[in-house]
Amino acid sequence: MKSLRTVIQGLPVKLVGVHATSLPAIMNLRYEPSDPYVVHAAFTTDVDSDEPVEWIIGRDLLIDGLEGPAGEGDVRIWPTGEEDCRDLYILLNPPSGTALLKAPAQQFKAFLRETEAVVPRGAELGHSDFDRLLTHFLAEG
Repeated sequence: MKSLRTVIQGLPVKLVGVHATSLPAIMNLRYEPSDPYVVHAAFTTDVDSDEPVEWIIGRDLLIDGLEGPAGEGDVRIWPTGEEDCRDLYILLNPPSGTALLKAPAQQFKAFLRETEAVVPRGAELGHSDFDRLLTHFLAEG
């Protein structure tokens, strides 16, 4: 049986602002086989004092967003550009504000291929840690 390992990758992204301005940032992605439906993303700018902003994004949403517009509500994703030099836009739209991120799609594709090598798409249910999830939900209630 294949070893189930955590997949971690840092990607350069740009925080797109008004009037075509942008701020370089890093998006640290983490995929845990025990939580196979989601990708944990932590965003930081190049400033050392910034604390990361963390999001949990559905893995299927990221995979679908590489092919075309995907998502509703707080997270929307879409590709732009030609196939060989595509960018991926990620719109984070919580009640507290909005952030638009632009990242190289090829690097996302490579990360997601690694996650699928660990837990194939469609096989997530067999890798979910239901005992841990139940403990977590009961502790909050």
